[in-house]
Amino acid sequence: MTASLPRQAAPPEERSPAEDPRHKAKRRALTLLIIVLLIGVPAGYLVISANQSRNSGKDKEQKYSATGLAAGWPSKVQRRLYQVPVPHPADQIAYYETNNWKTSRLYVQFRTNSAGLDSFLESIEVSRDDLKKGDISIGARDRKITGWTFTGPGPWWGLTHKQKNPAPTEDVIVNLADPNFPVVYVVSRTVP
Repeated sequence: MTASLPRQAAPPEERSPAEDPRHKAKRRALTLLIIVLLIGVPAGYLVISANQSRNSGKDKEQKYSATGLAAGWPSKVQRRLYQVPVPHPADQIAYYETNNWKTSRLYVQFRTNSAGLDSFLESIEVSRDDLKKGDISIGARDRKITGWTFTGPGPWWGLTHKQKNPAPTEDVIVNLADPNFPVVYVVSRTVP
């Protein structure tokens, strides 16, 4: 038997001409652009994200290190959790929240009109008839935390709205020095 011989390779085809220098420069520029986009965009995103995260931490630190009332609306979650529905219209709104292992409290103050007061009282399931003249229902401890003093012009009306756990208990004081624009002070406390 005869051994078969390997086939001889076909003659090389004509080689393509050398790459044009301009085409070579365009190809390199395109490659560089792709590399920059693949590395630069994610790196830029990481830098922006890190700055936002750091700023968010500073904002939270400032918020939670605050002591005493801060101007502005309590969040919707706080208002729902503590059952403190600030009525519309309302202004001069301030709030402060404290939490510990035993009791959580939300302190809120606002000024509203006569209809707003009625709406607020109705939403916490009480009425003006439940308010007692001269009843300073907010305790000394809570007054010290907020800086509230109920010694100015009044009349001062108050009530304590006790509810079964887990619903919060609310201490409410209303300053009716200007009956058209009463100022409401609320301490809502809940046991976690």
